[in-house]
Amino acid sequence: MSRNNRRSRSDFPDNATVMSPYTLADQGSGGSIGAYLLNRAKPHLPPWLGVGAAGLAGALGNWRWDESAAAGVGLTLASVALSGATWWIGRSTSTQRRLHSAITVASGSAWVTAACLAGPMAGPLDDLYLMGGPVLALSWNVRMLLRTSDPSGESGDKGLLEKVGLARAQIGAAKVEPNRVTAPVALEPGEQTNEDVTKSLARLASALDLPRNAVRYTPDPGSERRGELVIVPEDMLSEVVEWEGPSNVGGSIAQPLVIGRYDDGAPLVIWLPGDPEAGRNGTHVLVAGGTGSGKGDAALNLLTEVVSRRDVIVWFSDPKMYQDFAPLRPALDWAAEGGASTEIMVAAVEAVIPARTRWLGAHGYRQWVPEAAETQNSAEHTCRTDGTVCGCEGMPFLVTWFEEAANTLRALGDDAFTGIAQEARSAGVSLIVSLQRPSYDQMSTSTRASLPSVLALGCDPRDEGFSLPDEVLAAGAHPGAWGNRRPGYCYAVSPGIPEDRYASPGRTRRFTHRAVPVMEMLATWSQRNGALADPITAGAAVSIAGTAYTGRPDENDPSEPAGLRVVQEEDAMDDQNGPRVDPEDAHIDPEADLPETEEGDDAPIFGQDSGRKPTPQEARELFARALTEFEQSGQMIVGPVDFLEWCDRNQLSRPWVSARLKEAAIDGRLEATNTTGRWRIVPALTAA
Repeated sequence: MSRNNRRSRSDFPDNATVMSPYTLADQGSGGSIGAYLLNRAKPHLPPWLGVGAAGLAGALGNWRWDESAAAGVGLTLASVALSGATWWIGRSTSTQRRLHSAITVASGSAWVTAACLAGPMAGPLDDLYLMGGPVLALSWNVRMLLRTSDPSGESGDKGLLEKVGLARAQIGAAKVEPNRVTAPVALEPGEQTNEDVTKSLARLASALDLPRNAVRYTPDPGSERRGELVIVPEDMLSEVVEWEGPSNVGGSIAQPLVIGRYDDGAPLVIWLPGDPEAGRNGTHVLVAGGTGSGKGDAALNLLTEVVSRRDVIVWFSDPKMYQDFAPLRPALDWAAEGGASTEIMVAAVEAVIPARTRWLGAHGYRQWVPEAAETQNSAEHTCRTDGTVCGCEGMPFLVTWFEEAANTLRALGDDAFTGIAQEARSAGVSLIVSLQRPSYDQMSTSTRASLPSVLALGCDPRDEGFSLPDEVLAAGAHPGAWGNRRPGYCYAVSPGIPEDRYASPGRTRRFTHRAVPVMEMLATWSQRNGALADPITAGAAVSIAGTAYTGRPDENDPSEPAGLRVVQEEDAMDDQNGPRVDPEDAHIDPEADLPETEEGDDAPIFGQDSGRKPTPQEARELFARALTEFEQSGQMIVGPVDFLEWCDRNQLSRPWVSARLKEAAIDGRLEATNTTGRWRIVPALTAA
């Protein structure tokens, strides 16, 4: 017989004898069949031997203690004690077995007591013996047959639960799906809680010879002793799946974003906008994972899904200079590379939120929905007080993404995103923060609490609590077990995902060099077909960032970015309203010649006694030109350090610059930032 066709002893019940078919053929027909039948009957003989022993005990007891009052008392007490001991000993078994054992012992001991005192043939005792004895013996035979033929019943589940310390727990009918078994669990009332099951998951996985994260438990929120046990016998994530393209090009951002798959093969999806019909809120996402955990690929999976949708714009900050995201950069409405440009993006997002919220409220939207991105041709969503159709341009969804956010948090403070995270969802804005270790020394607790969704990849075991909620970790999630050994493995917790999926591991798709041409094609498609920033969003951004925000090139006129178009429209409005000149400068003739040089002009070093110091008016004009230079170059966050080269070029001192910064702030040309010594330039249009 070949090795593959052999059956191991573990395939048979412990009480069965393994026999080869060839053994019967080689032996004689008489004795061999009898031996086989005897071996098969042996496990069922003990109940019958017990019946025979009871009859013999009754006959011998009657010969010894016939009509003895003292023996009657002793036998009665012994019968009661034996029945009680049987009930007490069976407390660790199932209720059914405990009751069956107690009834059998009580019936047998009562018959033996009566037979010893009155005789086994007295009255109905002989009939009771002949009828009741076989019934009790057969009941145990039937129990044994059912136990042997159904290993998933009491001898299977109950034995397994007993091994892990949950002997009294009850398992209901299991729901079997492809590579997933879900079974309801009811614990012993008053003695076991859901926490006991959570603590036993590691032992249960060991008993089933499965990895720790293959066994999960989801408590019933309405009960402390009920829940669902989920077992995934095969890890379907071990096979690497490469990214081949987005799942729904041209769809709405309100539709699910497919970023990978679960360990049972189901798609791993996330929603960003809310859905009032489904009762789902909009969300912000935290992408967390250690070095080498596949966080970059996870971000690419999510970003490619976002830019493939028709009604969304993306503002993206990446201090790593778009090392991973360069092919997708043309699809972004605003791309910042860290530092001052990211700082101004954060300020712009803060300004955009109230502007968008005001527009949505004026058009009758309690939250952003896909209809808000379309031209407002419905009287139900009009901003006019008379109820007529307003025809306003739609407002696409806005995703603000801060990659390697630890860099930004170090520069701006741990609460840099707190206000955005708390207020942006109602404005149709989703905040995505990506960093390696979302610990509380990097991100404030208020910010972390305002990020309802998380995509948690492999990490240090000590960092699990920073990424996932305690209840998800208690249900069996364990990202610390992966570290950087399984890139792309993750847990997803987000509105819209069933809670029993929170502790189910998934895996994102891998991006290789073969994905680059597809990403470039996707970026080109987004340029041609994706949404442009609406006037409200672009206008609010320009009011803060000035020329630092240009927007994505218009499909019809690639040379004219959306942000600049808004600036030009505002310029045209200002031209119609008249020139923008300060009243104190109205007497200056712009065509007049500059005054002649005076003594001391060859040494204009401020802070020294020699040389002629400029008048306050000249100082303001000189510094205003410097601010204009920074604004035109797109650098909207400045401080004394940014004026070093300018000071050398104009032979000015740093204390003089610091004084001018304060004066410009008083005049409204600068605004203080969260960082000491840093100022945000107010665009000239806004200042005017």
